[in-house]
Amino acid sequence: MSSYTTGEMAKLCNVSVRTVQFYDAKGILHPCDLTEGGRRIYNDDDLRKFQLICTLKAIGLSLNAIKSVLESELSGKILTLLLDEQAKALAGEMDERQKQLEMIHAIKESIGDKAMIPANTILGIEDMMEKRNKVRNRKKLTMVYVGVGIAAVSGFLFVARLVASRIWWGLAAYISVATISLLISAFHLKDSVFICPKCNSVFKPSLRRTFLSTGDHKVRWMACPECGHEDWCVLRKQTEPT
Repeated sequence: MSSYTTGEMAKLCNVSVRTVQFYDAKGILHPCDLTEGGRRIYNDDDLRKFQLICTLKAIGLSLNAIKSVLESELSGKILTLLLDEQAKALAGEMDERQKQLEMIHAIKESIGDKAMIPANTILGIEDMMEKRNKVRNRKKLTMVYVGVGIAAVSGFLFVARLVASRIWWGLAAYISVATISLLISAFHLKDSVFICPKCNSVFKPSLRRTFLSTGDHKVRWMACPECGHEDWCVLRKQTEPT
């Protein structure tokens, strides 16, 4: 079995040395050994695990979610579901791009032949652009939702400080902003559908249950209503209506 230094791991996975060190500090990827001088040594299993971590990070999982998923007894199943959903998303994007490309070629031919561009072609382009905008808006909502989650942690500390300092106007302003943020998050989560890693059931939890669960916009910790197993359930990709 091969061995790798921190620098070699970073180069093989196209990340910085600090990233490898940071993941070690976070408890996500520990070296298999240390030299007498304290240098980290990794093996082939560590490399494969690190490549998986980088892939999960690239598809949008937070470091906390990655660590929790890898520690689950059903980690392999959860990771498979996550990658399946990402593959569906990529396949949908490729299909959409191919349709756009075909339309562009059709329009170019119509222009070259000085023919009238069919109305349904123009309507098709408009429909495609509308779907593309929906995808962009969904991504924006996801970013907002993640931001709200991060803000919530520091928010409790901020509220405690405002109360201790008796800054009531600041407390009122904060509550107003927090309420708006919660409404935005609720809007994003209202149609969420999840896949259970234990029984493969697809279920739509209540908004309250989803909102109170922990996790991020890819996986959330909740109990499956079908088999009762509690674990990291994977958010299922929602297809656009045709």
